[in-house]
Amino acid sequence: MIDIFNKKKGGAKNNDSLSKIASLLIHAAKIDESYTKEEKEIIKKTLLELGAQSTSLERIMADATIIEENSNQILDFTREVKSIPESDKIKIVESLWKIIYSNSNADMYETNLMRRLSGLLYIDNKTMADIKQKIKKN
Repeated sequence: MIDIFNKKKGGAKNNDSLSKIASLLIHAAKIDESYTKEEKEIIKKTLLELGAQSTSLERIMADATIIEENSNQILDFTREVKSIPESDKIKIVESLWKIIYSNSNADMYETNLMRRLSGLLYIDNKTMADIKQKIKKN
């Protein structure tokens, strides 16, 4: 679980942070102009793994959709992810590759996005390639 998502009072999850991360995942899902139900389920599962409450999922997804639609640059999506623990970054990158390969192939826009995200999220090329191969095999 991601500790940065805990508010100082009461330990409630910070849905704003989760919405920002979900907006990155939604952006990846939409980049090939085909945002499927399967991709939405991958995003929801990832949010649960990152500490979202199931009762908040629809609100987080709605907020994330608005954030994604109103943003014009990828940096808006990566700020939140940069500061989280490496293990959670890896979960997010795995989910990004799952979204991309949910239709069995990656187009040039999707691979370009992942190349850019690698640098923006401070994930080395070998780690990124290893995650890609792991997801591709499944």
